[in-house]
Amino acid sequence: MVFNCCWRSIHAKWINDGDISSRRHGVGRPRVIKEKGRRRLFLLVKQNRCQTVAQLTARNNVGPSARGFGTHSSADTVGYGTVQQTSHSCASVDQRHRHLRLQWAQEHRDWTMDEWKRVAWSDERRLPGEQLLPSCTAGHTQAGGGGIMLWGTFSWVALGPLVVVEQTMKAANYLNITADQLHPYMAFVFPAGNGIFQQDNAPCHKARIVLEWFEEHTEEFHLMSWPPNSPDLNPMEHISDVMERQLRAQTPICTNISTLHDRCLDIWYNLSPVMY
Repeated sequence: MVFNCCWRSIHAKWINDGDISSRRHGVGRPRVIKEKGRRRLFLLVKQNRCQTVAQLTARNNVGPSARGFGTHSSADTVGYGTVQQTSHSCASVDQRHRHLRLQWAQEHRDWTMDEWKRVAWSDERRLPGEQLLPSCTAGHTQAGGGGIMLWGTFSWVALGPLVVVEQTMKAANYLNITADQLHPYMAFVFPAGNGIFQQDNAPCHKARIVLEWFEEHTEEFHLMSWPPNSPDLNPMEHISDVMERQLRAQTPICTNISTLHDRCLDIWYNLSPVMY
């Protein structure tokens, strides 16, 4: 009988008002944190984006202006559009880096498409074996499955070589790559000697013996200036991301360095031309 009465009341409210929500104000338990306190909490969250709810609560409950926030802090910040997320790992960029990035962008903002076509982009990417597994907690190989470092280059003209380095990239290793792999590639795709090679500011790239080698070959191609800590400006990052996705999607998983080596080369040399 009670159910029928409730149903009739709701139905009548819908017919008369077109709405079934309650108009009673103040129903339910009142908020522990008042509006002023919620605004203060939201400001605290914006100023300390990487702290947890517990850390924010402890920080807020210190000092003469403490409001005694408790476990309600998380729920009260949701009303202001905040959500819980994990901090993303990225290159550290300070004020000097921002200035250099802006300067680089301003220097190249008027480049034509033909000028960009003369650039050969490059990058290194380390691929640990365990990161390629579908799950990091099940079925992993002993010692994480090892890993390799890849160096590759590409331009508008053609896809360049991919070099697998099974050790840390030292200046001597990088010098061998530039002499044995990069040099013939640049001569092939830019026979007029108007090519531009891009590399980041890794220590092995800035080694004296490496810079001297580039100086000796300035008549064949030039070295592009590059702002520090700016991998997001390098289109090579997109290709590296696609390669990692394809590696993770392959089955069976890589259980040794040799298999990882072969799969990386296979994916690289079968990249669609639309990628570069």
